[in-house]
Amino acid sequence: MKSNDNKNPKDFTEFFKGKTVTLLGLGLLGRGVGDAAFLAQHCKKVFVTDMKSADDLRPSLDALKEHTNIEFILGGHDFKNFTAVDFVIKGAGVRLDNPYIAHAKKNGIPVFMSTALFAALSPLPTIGVTGTRGKTTTTCMIVEILKQAGKKVLLGGNIRGVSTLALLPEAGDYDIAVLELDSWQLQGFHDLRLSPNISVFTNFYPDHMNYYDEDMDRYLFDKASIFRHQKEGDILVTTADITALLGKESLEHEGRWIIAEALPVTANLRVPGAHNLLNAGLAQAIGAICGADDKTIDAALRDFTGVEGRLQYVGDWKNRAIYNDNNATTQDATLAALTAFPPASIVLIFGGADKGLPIDAMLDFIAMHKVRCVLLKGTGSDRVLKKLPDLPLAASMPEAVQQATALSKPNDNIILSPGFASFGLFKNEYDRNDQFMAEVKKLVAGG
Repeated sequence: MKSNDNKNPKDFTEFFKGKTVTLLGLGLLGRGVGDAAFLAQHCKKVFVTDMKSADDLRPSLDALKEHTNIEFILGGHDFKNFTAVDFVIKGAGVRLDNPYIAHAKKNGIPVFMSTALFAALSPLPTIGVTGTRGKTTTTCMIVEILKQAGKKVLLGGNIRGVSTLALLPEAGDYDIAVLELDSWQLQGFHDLRLSPNISVFTNFYPDHMNYYDEDMDRYLFDKASIFRHQKEGDILVTTADITALLGKESLEHEGRWIIAEALPVTANLRVPGAHNLLNAGLAQAIGAICGADDKTIDAALRDFTGVEGRLQYVGDWKNRAIYNDNNATTQDATLAALTAFPPASIVLIFGGADKGLPIDAMLDFIAMHKVRCVLLKGTGSDRVLKKLPDLPLAASMPEAVQQATALSKPNDNIILSPGFASFGLFKNEYDRNDQFMAEVKKLVAGG
């Protein structure tokens, strides 16, 4: 596999030509479908295996029915599909200690991850963005700056419904790729001893501890793959906090290390919160590195209106502003939303499935400031009720929105910022997002 420096955009076809491949993890979110379709188009044979049943995966299976060289193994896996193949593509949510992945590696079968394989085969220079919080917003800010600077930008990585691997055929039409990268996707980068040419590390807080077995060092190891394999001429842009956490002086990092600062409050961003001033500071630094002038950067950041599910303004109902912060699944993320507005103006919808993370600081803030709240039913909410037993509990999103509007008054801010995972009441975080947006649409339409 060649480096990114000397690659013909068509070279990727040779990598897949005539190969037999196993895709572990199809799912219902679109990325697996995109990976499977791409592999079917460029490989000889594709085995798609998933623990879910055919009935559970019906929409994904229907989307792939035209590809006759795909064989589905559903409701479980078969070890033979991890040996008699040329390589395996591992879904992002699949644990590294998965026995089938271990079996493939034991038998000398390469295991790749979709986004990392794209970065390895793509002809494009790559900007990668990671962090516990802020990576989506920072990624989108960077994209807007580069677009306004006249660059053709390919956006990929942790993007809803998008298979980054499937973007390879069109990569040659762009100037640069900007990838949002979560810790799981970065496992694939580490396996390939690869890091983006320009990397952004926004922040680091406890998250995904159910996956990492309460081991923050393992979580940090995966996150640090954003820059671990950078070479001379590559650049890491991060914060003073991350620099202190990582111990810059003790790291063998061949690229440049740039510390960005938050923009001042006078920047007058359209997205609220101190955290977004820091996100903008990181994006500003990337824009400057990529040659955008100050005027272009300032205009792009000033016009930026936010990203779905990240403290996104979604409408006004009877003089109440409504915000969708669905992707806030930790107390730190929800605290960022709570501190972005006067506490007395907030009606908070939160709660859900327990991730085993700290919640005391969030609950202390709610109690101290008497924030009006509605809890979404779930195992995490059971923990909340032990400390704040009088909070109203909703068994559905329509019920939660109804209760929140009843608690509100003119000039309030109604905010969905869960602080917990979505499972239980919802299929996944996207389902929770879509249900909330549907309820908001009904409210706004009804005046």
